[in-house]
Amino acid sequence: AKLVEIAKNEDVDAVAHGCTGKGNDQFRFDTTIALKATEMKIIAPVREMNLDRKWEIKYAKDHNIPIPVDIDKPYSIDENLWGRSIEGGKLEDPKTEPPEEIFELTRAPSEAPKEPQKVEIGFEGGTPIELNGNKKDGAALIKELNQIAGKHGVGRIDTIEDRALGLKSREIYEAPAATVLLKAHKGLEQLVLTREELKFKESVEGLWSDLVYRGMWFDPLREDLDAFVDKTQERVTGKIKVKVDHGSAAVVSRESPFSLHEPELVSFDKFGFDQRESASAIKFQALQGRLYRKLGE
Repeated sequence: AKLVEIAKNEDVDAVAHGCTGKGNDQFRFDTTIALKATEMKIIAPVREMNLDRKWEIKYAKDHNIPIPVDIDKPYSIDENLWGRSIEGGKLEDPKTEPPEEIFELTRAPSEAPKEPQKVEIGFEGGTPIELNGNKKDGAALIKELNQIAGKHGVGRIDTIEDRALGLKSREIYEAPAATVLLKAHKGLEQLVLTREELKFKESVEGLWSDLVYRGMWFDPLREDLDAFVDKTQERVTGKIKVKVDHGSAAVVSRESPFSLHEPELVSFDKFGFDQRESASAIKFQALQGRLYRKLGE
């Protein structure tokens, strides 16, 4: 969107990007440009000239263009505050174990500190605003949490993705802070949202993620889904403790002023409600199934 904004301000009629014809980024660039500036021409040299990584590396070396890759380590790496993605080279073979040299944000779990560490994350309206009792803006919180979780080997992901084109691709990710935040956020949602909200939100999350993955950020459906998510987050306020330990991150404590957990009702040691009433609820839950079986006999 910023690319289109600048292009319009500069009164140009074309924009260029360096995406290949195999990846997802071309969908994100082209779709966004098409939705924000239908008249803008798109120039994609790598895709249009059908270039490959080896040719690009050779060209750069022949013309003394400094690049951070070579033939032996031709990895494609993208990095931002949220994490790193690594692909290409020997990683394209799914049988090959990722070499330790590709990781920067995380230690190998076997090299993590002997003792686990607990972090407390405070949320307000679904947004993380506090780390270990200290108020922090989003960027500062993520940076510090990246260091803490990464030190304990948390956040390594080795997966096979289905790209927008239908190609299967082996991808390696490092996202220590993201891993912990998502665990903590889910743990808090489980405490404050209703069962029906949680079930429906799972389907919304999958649909929303797929839209964004394919570059459909400016599609009206994404905005519609945002409205639902924003509503669910109004009560996602509280504190969550997560223990990071040799590559794992586990929620170990939850509290919220909007908690739907009622100890008096669920305790095995107290009479929160008359347990005999449960039998009637179970009977009617199975009603349709009983009728189905009866008609089939």
